[in-house]
Amino acid sequence: MPGSGPVGVPLSRRVRLDLAYDGTDFSGWAVQPGRRTVQGDLERSLGVLLRLDPPPRVTVAGRTDAGVHATGQVAHVDLPAGVAEPPDVRGLNGLLARDVRVRAARWAPPGFDARFSPLWRAYRYQLVDGTPNPLRRREVVAWPRRLDTAAMHAAGQLLLGLGDFAAFCRRREGATTVRTLLELAVHREAGGDIRVDVRADAFCHSMVRSLVGALVAVGEGHRPVDWPATLLHSSGRSSDIRVAAPHGLTLVTVAYPPDEELAARAAETRAVRTLPGTAPL
Repeated sequence: MPGSGPVGVPLSRRVRLDLAYDGTDFSGWAVQPGRRTVQGDLERSLGVLLRLDPPPRVTVAGRTDAGVHATGQVAHVDLPAGVAEPPDVRGLNGLLARDVRVRAARWAPPGFDARFSPLWRAYRYQLVDGTPNPLRRREVVAWPRRLDTAAMHAAGQLLLGLGDFAAFCRRREGATTVRTLLELAVHREAGGDIRVDVRADAFCHSMVRSLVGALVAVGEGHRPVDWPATLLHSSGRSSDIRVAAPHGLTLVTVAYPPDEELAARAAETRAVRTLPGTAPL
């Protein structure tokens, strides 16, 4: 959180950034040496715009993998107290490449933390099992076989609620894989494309694409409807899950509580989550 001086004068001020990007040519969100990333481009542009060296560090609501897109990503950045106004959006976008756009930049309310304050995050995964539209090839995954979307949807409903999604995640040292899955809906749109809507309080690494991969196995008839739910009893990542391709995935929404509840929500999220009757990691 931004700090304060000895007489209560802020040492920094926090800015909320809302942004969107086409992830095709990025090696994901997080800075990586020698690779182009969304965080790297954004921090570099902020440094140039605000004449800050080193450039300020940006914290994001949800780190996206290489090739994954976002229309509703949220981040925050702490700026020196001497910066009088939030970054100018037009000026910032003028420095950024055209595949990433900052939609809004404003002072964040007290207690706001882009990563820890969200109530939930929502992703959308798009497939087509018919003739693909070449204009949408960067965001829709072409599938060679017909999928049973009713079976996929039914399988998704069995995964809802609080659970340990270790089978669907790439485990990170010291991180929990317990999540509350709020929505996992599959339906075929009027044009024939298939949309998978996924919403949870948080996601662990590769969770959404693993969930989609498990549902696709059901949709193809290779697995029964209850198979994805049986994986919730696994203690580690399942090698039976084929992780879906990244370019079909888009982060669409990050939802936050009212301003007066932001700090409490961040403190709650930072606590290690466990299933009832189990001990923390």
